[in-house]
Amino acid sequence: QVQLVESGGGSVQAGGSLRLSCVVSGNTHSVNCMGWLRQAPGKEREGVAAMQTGAGTTFYADSVRGRFTISQDNTKNTVYLQMNSLKPEDTAMYYCAAAFDCQTNLNYKYWGQGTEVTVSS
Repeated sequence: QVQLVESGGGSVQAGGSLRLSCVVSGNTHSVNCMGWLRQAPGKEREGVAAMQTGAGTTFYADSVRGRFTISQDNTKNTVYLQMNSLKPEDTAMYYCAAAFDCQTNLNYKYWGQGTEVTVSS
């Protein structure tokens, strides 16, 4: 089993920045992909960013590419999502998730509890 705990959400003005953190624990042997997903009010959950943990390959949704960066710190067993130039449309509940691979957002098997991000104009 894998446990994920997110933190770092909050309320910021448009143009501001936040860094989300996801602490990973448990049996991560089969986890080769870490991702961040979000769900805004009235919308479907969407993938934001993902990383192949071994190769370091990253993937981003078109809506966040150039503004968000996913990274990992193995010394702290933590995955980060650095969010810059935030827009009101980035407002959502953000979830950290783990999967065997990054082929599809449908593959995530382990989820954190979520952390709320609110961007006001």
